[in-house]
Amino acid sequence: MILPIIMAGGSGTRLWPLSRQLFPKQFLSINGKRSMLQDTFFRINELDHLAPIIICNEEHRFVVAEQLRTEEINGCNIILEPVGRNTAPAIALAAFQAIKTNQDPLLLVLAADHVIKDKMAFNKAVESASILALKNYMVTFGIKPTSPETGYGYIKAGQSEGSGYFVEKFVEKPNSDTAKKYIASGNHYWNSGMFMFKASKFLNELEQYAPEIYNTCKQATDVLKVDADFIRINQQIFETCPSDSIDYAVMEKTSKAMVVPLDAQWSDIGSWSALWDIEAKDAHGNVCHGDVVNIDTNNSYIKAVDKLVTTIGLNDVVVVETKDAILVSKKSEVQKVKSIVEKLRQDGRSETTDHREVYRPWGKYDAIDSGNRFKVKRITVKPGAKLSVQMHHHRAEHWIVVSGTARVTNGEQQVLLTENQSTYIPIGSIHALENPGLVNLELIEVQSGTYLGEDDIVRYEDKYGRS
Repeated sequence: MILPIIMAGGSGTRLWPLSRQLFPKQFLSINGKRSMLQDTFFRINELDHLAPIIICNEEHRFVVAEQLRTEEINGCNIILEPVGRNTAPAIALAAFQAIKTNQDPLLLVLAADHVIKDKMAFNKAVESASILALKNYMVTFGIKPTSPETGYGYIKAGQSEGSGYFVEKFVEKPNSDTAKKYIASGNHYWNSGMFMFKASKFLNELEQYAPEIYNTCKQATDVLKVDADFIRINQQIFETCPSDSIDYAVMEKTSKAMVVPLDAQWSDIGSWSALWDIEAKDAHGNVCHGDVVNIDTNNSYIKAVDKLVTTIGLNDVVVVETKDAILVSKKSEVQKVKSIVEKLRQDGRSETTDHREVYRPWGKYDAIDSGNRFKVKRITVKPGAKLSVQMHHHRAEHWIVVSGTARVTNGEQQVLLTENQSTYIPIGSIHALENPGLVNLELIEVQSGTYLGEDDIVRYEDKYGRS
């Protein structure tokens, strides 16, 4: 039986400003209504598989859970990584959990941030890979290259075996001339970062070639804590684990590595230009989303999230507008967006971490305005949801209900507020907000005080396990 392992980590740099540290690209709706994470689930729904395991960062747990809930995806196991340690340890955590609960399934390791348009070709490649994996081969999926891409690692295929080839060697990202030679040879594939193997075989190979990772992950998963939708491993132990990719730790060393070709209109959406490559274009070669008006603009990617975006006389550019940031770049230079993000981080800018609109397990808030000693938010609380029982040392809050019903705890008092009613939460008052109704609660929050940071929260009780 196939057990999908979906890796949903990420730093949120390559598609900035749409992606952020707390909302990386796998959670974005790139070319449809669903996010890439959600698309990954629907891609495998025709396979005969066990309930998937998702591996994600601790800080992304509620986004993952909410995206599964909105698409009515149930029964998944979500393993939380307290710190990122690259792909080899992440897969090891899933493999140990799989052995505990499902005997020895075939692990289908997928990234949550890939686009694969030809679902039938993907399913066929998985079927071919499963035959080889059942024979104890370590299978990777090699993408049939369409251009001499220098942003991907390559796999050189050797002797054939069934529907795959023995891996002759893994090759680092090449320069342009070398990439052209690889394309001409006909036996090189892009390294997709997707794999298939028995759980036991992966762990055996990991123990042989990366024993420290094996032992640390085994110890970290010996005692698990189940918290709501999440599986928590031992943080103190896992923090000591070496950081390494599955390629370096296992696949480049094992004698059992095989590659199955995959020609399924694949992309890892590594940049805004890659997104332009795969999307439908208008008569002028433009890809436009949102409220966009162009004059004499060609071969460009333009995305408007919140405002009207207009262009005149531009060629080969990327323009991405969000509520709090705008990116303008030559299409050929978008790989440098990481440098922009790093510069913003050095400057202490919050735009690298959060969007203006921030999702929480109880709903979301939009930071509408801020200034010296004040901040204004629009808060949406889902039906039945409740914010933590909390207190602030440095700020007071005014709440004005726009729609819905709010149950407010303010010190020793508890009141129900409806549309156009308001309340005041003084500094130091222990308080809580919940939505007892059947529709969303919308309210405006005005904060005032000497310090308005999100870390000025003392939580006394929280149904979502936050401290």
